[in-house]
Amino acid sequence: MKTTIFLFHPNLKESRANAALIKDTDIEVRDIYTLYPDGNIDVKAEQNALTKTDRIVWQFPMYWFSGPSLLKKWQDLVLEHGWAYGHEGHALDSKELMLAVTVGASEEEYRVGGKQGHTINEYLFPMTRTAKYTRMKVLKPFIVDGVFRISDSELMSEAQRYYQILNDPNY
Repeated sequence: MKTTIFLFHPNLKESRANAALIKDTDIEVRDIYTLYPDGNIDVKAEQNALTKTDRIVWQFPMYWFSGPSLLKKWQDLVLEHGWAYGHEGHALDSKELMLAVTVGASEEEYRVGGKQGHTINEYLFPMTRTAKYTRMKVLKPFIVDGVFRISDSELMSEAQRYYQILNDPNY
């Protein structure tokens, strides 16, 4: 099973958590902000990369209860009608999608009645719905919470857990 990480982080050099998650992986990482610093996405190249993988990972930090802006633009352009969805669009059928998300607050704050008011999964609903609309199989998300306070050893443990999950064909 081939896995590809589509990384959406606007400033990876300043990222502790997202950088740690991909640091020692042998899995292909497509750093979308580095590939397209001007925001001009090569749709055919991205569709080609999607076609060649079985498990797609959208990795990103949660910003304002969503993903970074280039993730949305990428989805709007790459997941086009007639390719990813619609009567003729079957390119992503049965591929797996995992969301790998880092959040600054603790998961405890993400609950009904908590500071954030909703669970992390509720905030991820539009992305999981997009995956289902394009007939992908949605996997359990990989979430690293509390990244503003996480210790180096805890972050290393999370990175190891991520690597194990990414290499598990039965996840």
